[in-house]
Amino acid sequence: MGIALAVRARANCLGSKVGALIVRDDRIVSTGYNGTAQGLPNCVDGGCQRCENRGTRYASGEAYDLCICVHAEQNAILSAARFGTPIEGTDVYTTLRPCFNCTKELVQARVRSVRYMYDWVHPREDVRDEYNRLQSFIRLVAQVEIADPDAAWAAPGLRGPLEIDPPGPGAQSG
Repeated sequence: MGIALAVRARANCLGSKVGALIVRDDRIVSTGYNGTAQGLPNCVDGGCQRCENRGTRYASGEAYDLCICVHAEQNAILSAARFGTPIEGTDVYTTLRPCFNCTKELVQARVRSVRYMYDWVHPREDVRDEYNRLQSFIRLVAQVEIADPDAAWAAPGLRGPLEIDPPGPGAQSG
């Protein structure tokens, strides 16, 4: 999980900063962080209109089809695919529990387990049961408790219950 935290430092989304890695036999095969698609202006530079208008034009959990950001888990899957690295039977470590769409992709890729740091709760109560059912198709989905020295910088956009440790020295506020 410490490596996922390090990967997260590259995230450039205006919301939560997320890092993910895919591991096979205790070896990292791919990493990813959330931000705009390659070649597009970064989210922090106005690249994504959905992220720029969070809470004003777009409510939490809405308009993901208009967001040009790629989630950390998606980037890790896509990087593995780009370089021809199979990920069936692998383990994923991510700083945030995968969203509904990332979970679908992890199930389809036949990922064996997901370990996450922060919980994510679907903002729509009416689909939470379906989200939980979908996650049940992954052999293990478990929360890992680890101190986050950059929680104030990385976690302000998270929804759901959080226990955030105080930021460590040099942490940025956001």
